[in-house]
Amino acid sequence: MEQPKIAQKSPYPVEVEAGKTYYWCRCGRSQKQPFCDGSHKETSFTPLAYTPEKSGKAFFCGCKSTGNQPLCDGTHNKL
Repeated sequence: MEQPKIAQKSPYPVEVEAGKTYYWCRCGRSQKQPFCDGSHKETSFTPLAYTPEKSGKAFFCGCKSTGNQPLCDGTHNKL
């Protein structure tokens, strides 16, 4: 199975709006981290749609190994 590229070993803090859909990069190749820019087209990955229920700061996974996609769960500390 293809492995994602580690974009960074820390989360991306982003102010999000409730009800707005964000497309999290799963492949790690996007130049617009943590969001998709279409770079996955050469891979087997697809972006993950995320629509928060509340506005505020969200911490998107940068290592692409979280068990709580798309949000950071601290997995980067074990890499």
